Amino acid sequence: MLRTSAPFLPLLAALLLALAACSADAPAPAAAPTAPRAAARTAAAAVPPAAQVTIGGEDAAETVARWQPPAVQIADDAVAAARRRAAQAFEQDRLYADEEAAIPIWLALLQRDGKDRQALAGLKQARLRLLEEAGALLSRPLKQREALAQASDMALVLLAIAPEDARVRQLQSRVEIAQRVIAYNRAGEDDLRAGRVGEDGDGAIPNFREALRLNPDDVRARQGLAAAESALIGRAETAARAGDFASAGTWLAEAAKVRDSSITIADAFERVERIRADTLTRLRDEGLRDLATPQGLKPAREKLEDALRIALPGDPVVAQLRERIELVTHYGSFRPRQVFSDALRDGGRGPQMIVVPHGGFQMGAGDNERGATDAEKPSHYVRFERGFAMSITEVTVADFRRYVLASNARPRATRRGHSIVYDERSGNFVRHSGVDWRSDYNGAPAIANSPVMHVSVRDAENYATWLSEQTGRSYRLPSEAEFEYVVRAGSSGRYPWGDAGTPPAGAGNFTGAEDVSPTGRRWYNAFVGYGDGWWGPAPVGSFEANAWGVHDVAGNLSEWVADCWHASYRRAPADGAAWFNPGCRQRVIRGGNWANAPDQTRAAWRQSQDSDTTSARIGFRLVRGI
Repeated sequence: MLRTSAPFLPLLAALLLALAACSADAPAPAAAPTAPRAAARTAAAAVPPAAQVTIGGEDAAETVARWQPPAVQIADDAVAAARRRAAQAFEQDRLYADEEAAIPIWLALLQRDGKDRQALAGLKQARLRLLEEAGALLSRPLKQREALAQASDMALVLLAIAPEDARVRQLQSRVEIAQRVIAYNRAGEDDLRAGRVGEDGDGAIPNFREALRLNPDDVRARQGLAAAESALIGRAETAARAGDFASAGTWLAEAAKVRDSSITIADAFERVERIRADTLTRLRDEGLRDLATPQGLKPAREKLEDALRIALPGDPVVAQLRERIELVTHYGSFRPRQVFSDALRDGGRGPQMIVVPHGGFQMGAGDNERGATDAEKPSHYVRFERGFAMSITEVTVADFRRYVLASNARPRATRRGHSIVYDERSGNFVRHSGVDWRSDYNGAPAIANSPVMHVSVRDAENYATWLSEQTGRSYRLPSEAEFEYVVRAGSSGRYPWGDAGTPPAGAGNFTGAEDVSPTGRRWYNAFVGYGDGWWGPAPVGSFEANAWGVHDVAGNLSEWVADCWHASYRRAPADGAAWFNPGCRQRVIRGGNWANAPDQTRAAWRQSQDSDTTSARIGFRLVRGI
């Protein structure tokens, strides 16, 4: 709080000098009105006055400084010219700033002749004008410091030319009060900026109240109290947003003491209660979203605990979350191996999904597994506490076309204008122009039920986001753990089908030694004795599903998963969640494809790929929380 005891006078005087020297007040929402004829003195007002009016009344100083008029020399033969210069300066509202101003010239004329009628009349007119303009400046609601500095200058001039005029003394008193008011307001505003609102009796609120004691009509002080009240209300709302509704109530009680603003406090109370309601709704919605993810039960229960801590007894939103948690503890309304598809908002159905049973498995390659790499180790146990749904097949060209047309998407290969395809002439995989998601493995147009390829991991994630928006459900790429869990489907062998070196007949689209390309090429590194009849990806679902009812998860195309690439499984999540670092560029593909080596068809096989990669050997499928 700004105090007015004797030790404070030097500090207050310095503050007032600083205020008077400033050319503008705090930023205002609109330009301040201009006092009558004050524009002609704008430059002069910026010059520090020769002296300063000091605070009077209970804080009166022993002396009052005076204005010293600029020296004006008038020759005997220049009196008439001086009178004309003074009259012209008066008309131009140049009253006192320099030796060419009206008042200094008239004073010089009176020094020559104390009965100079024109000089006496001019000083009287100047006195009336200064009183009028100073009064207007003190009444100006905006840019008060600038106005007060000008009014202070004028009061000093008036004291010099009419010290006995009661109106001048009254003006001086108004200036003194205005100086004190503006000092208290400035101190209060500084306190507000520093966060010292003053609810404890030392800060902005006491300063603004002192300003109003001096001038009950001071708009700036009233605005200051309103700002202090708003600051306390802001603290209440901040506490409420942080979930601390006890503190929110305390801050609202303090805000209610600032001024008579019951409507404002009532509105603030309603906002705090809306924050409570919104917080409970958010916790419920976040809890429900958690329940739609593979590992969502624990965070959903934590949301329930948070909600119970801040809710009033019997809140229906909290009751809804509690009931839903009980329903979805295991599978909710689903059952293991259930097949379903979600309706799309714009018509049609999403990909067919199947519910994967919850459980655990040993992820990765064993220490002695032939063909394994360090990236597939150490083997570690992963457990899923609840089931999840996975698309039965890879996402098809038709599925992806619906997304592209509905969202006007431009996938990576489309924007870039090329992708990696199989070149029949050379037998190699090469970059080819004009290839994107609509293309087959060799760049030719793909059929509708072919698995979509030539898509980056971000294209796949964007499709999942679109499908989530269309269905209102949570679709995403599978984690590595989810993918391997489904690849193994309860088995623990080297390959998805076990340890046999040759796949069972019809098990999938793998690199078989019996496969032949359109020009008669054969694989030089393939499963001996196996042929699936396809050179290139087969239409989805062309081969038998695995033990959990999922097609092509071990072959046809390798598939993007959600994880970032890590060179080993050290410190990998044990709950099956994706191991993801925001901003990573190296992502993971899993599962064998139609054109990779037998070792790359192992259940534990994984490979790093740049997130922008598009290829005829990579596609994707989705999972959905249940």
